[in-house]
Amino acid sequence: MIQIDDKLISEEIFSEEFVCNLTKCKGACCVEGDVGAPLDKNELEILDGIFDKIKPYLTQEGIKALEEQGTWTTDPHDGMYVTPMVENRECAYVTFDEKGITKCGIEKAYEDGAVDWQKPISCHLYPIRVTEYSAFTALNYHEWNVCSDACTLGKELQVPVYKFLKTPLIRKYGEEFYTVLSGAADEWKKEYGS
Repeated sequence: MIQIDDKLISEEIFSEEFVCNLTKCKGACCVEGDVGAPLDKNELEILDGIFDKIKPYLTQEGIKALEEQGTWTTDPHDGMYVTPMVENRECAYVTFDEKGITKCGIEKAYEDGAVDWQKPISCHLYPIRVTEYSAFTALNYHEWNVCSDACTLGKELQVPVYKFLKTPLIRKYGEEFYTVLSGAADEWKKEYGS
């Protein structure tokens, strides 16, 4: 683990390589799993506030799930805030293009200028999972078989996780944090990398 301020960062964020390959996986991370995407507490009010603006970007099934369950729900296992799901399958905010590839309806609304919030930070940061503890924040690499094609493409292109996730890391923690993280990655690579 590498410590930067109050954050403990898994070295896998430096050592593992990753680039989403949507043509292969079709966005399975938005469909697979037993609960929706994790949400920060401050995102709950945002989701409530933008619902009417993003509705035109969502599927009918997604809208129905959100109207029945609310714009967010809780994980029955641990009580954490998560996005609702459509019949225990895909995230209620997911849309599908003509090739069956998922796209976040919130992000589509953001790209069109309908809302000023891109999407939940946990989605933007994936495959990094953030866990808040009382004394520190842990940033861990989450390995999931549905992302094997992303790992393969990351290796081909030689893109470590932290570089692939530069934009969301800056969105969450700021430019200064990313600069320090990048420097730590360079030092780590000199000592442990190939």
